Amino acid sequence: MSDTRIKAICFYLPQYHPIPENDEWWGRGFTEWRNVAKAKPLFPGHYQPHLPADVGFYDLRLPEVREIQAELARQHSIHGFCYYHYWFNGRRILERPFNEVLASGKPDLPFCLCWANENWTRVWDGGERNVLLEQHYSHEDDLAHIRSLIPAFKDPRYICIDGKPLFLVYRTELLPDPEKTASIWQEEAKKAGLPGLYLVRVENFVKDVDPGSIGFDAAVEFAPDSSKAGKTLFRGHMTNLLVKLNMLPTVFRDSRVYSYPATVQGMLSKPEPSYRWFRCVSPMWDNSARRSVNANIFIGATPSIYKQWLSKTVARTRQRHTGDEQIVFINAWNEWAEGCHLEPDQKWGRAYLEATRDALAAPVKAATSSAALPNAPSHFTRFYWRISESLSKIRTVIAALLWHLKHRLPPQ
Repeated sequence: MSDTRIKAICFYLPQYHPIPENDEWWGRGFTEWRNVAKAKPLFPGHYQPHLPADVGFYDLRLPEVREIQAELARQHSIHGFCYYHYWFNGRRILERPFNEVLASGKPDLPFCLCWANENWTRVWDGGERNVLLEQHYSHEDDLAHIRSLIPAFKDPRYICIDGKPLFLVYRTELLPDPEKTASIWQEEAKKAGLPGLYLVRVENFVKDVDPGSIGFDAAVEFAPDSSKAGKTLFRGHMTNLLVKLNMLPTVFRDSRVYSYPATVQGMLSKPEPSYRWFRCVSPMWDNSARRSVNANIFIGATPSIYKQWLSKTVARTRQRHTGDEQIVFINAWNEWAEGCHLEPDQKWGRAYLEATRDALAAPVKAATSSAALPNAPSHFTRFYWRISESLSKIRTVIAALLWHLKHRLPPQ
């Protein structure tokens, strides 16, 4: 009988400590907490700011914080963390927390790395505008990069698939020759005594690329995927007119508001590709703390709906994968400025962690046919979510109009 234990791996942001670069770019002492703390609700019922509860506004230079995080993860059946790793031609950034985890041997929690290989910019999108740190790719750098990671790959806590260290690349499409890069990495890993690497590309910006075509082993979807979120809420000529009259907040014009339940439905309805593909879920998402315009805000997220999403994802993973490949990714453990975290907050407490534990602990059903594990939620569930979404939209509009009448602000 095959092992059906699903390993949940959470993306982990190592940003919460001061560094000289952020002091220079954003002001002395800057961390993501500054964005988190200054966030405000942009429309009635908008959940902002996301304020931490159990662990507080922590500093990742403290080993006690990292131990608390690991203990919370263990208590709620999370297998390990996938630390974002920043490498710019030999220059590392935000490396201290992981370096200390590696050097100290603590906490005793499995981990892997994801190379966040975007440019570092002022607009938080990895694009070409206002570049602070730029990526310059070369095969010489590929070699230096992978050599620097061998000590981490050899750590007994490092997550492996069939003995091969699991290494993710956030945007393989930015690599000039990803197949050659993968070949260099594999050869160097074997020279170091490893059986090779298990390379995974993240499907965020460019999807539907067979990882085998570029020398990679698998892909992982990135959640939430706004292309599967359905129609943007509160968009159109009437919305623009109401915003102009100051009867609706400008966020509906300047950013994108989506339905979390509709997104869950869309994500679960994705067709399974022919290549190895790991699923990813997200408890919530709202990056308006980072962005004053062009934010993506998903409303209607609850621990209950998230639990349904993860439960179905676990069932699909049990059916599709065996052995070490029975993994799901969760975005994220602590992306506080993107409103995307399992860590306890002051609104939900540990509810999302408890939902994660319960979904991962769900009993294995005897049925194994594809018909027994539907891609999408049931018709009743979809109908219920659709009605809830419509009622939420109506409530938001009415609340915004009442807010306008109460404050009687002049048109913009």
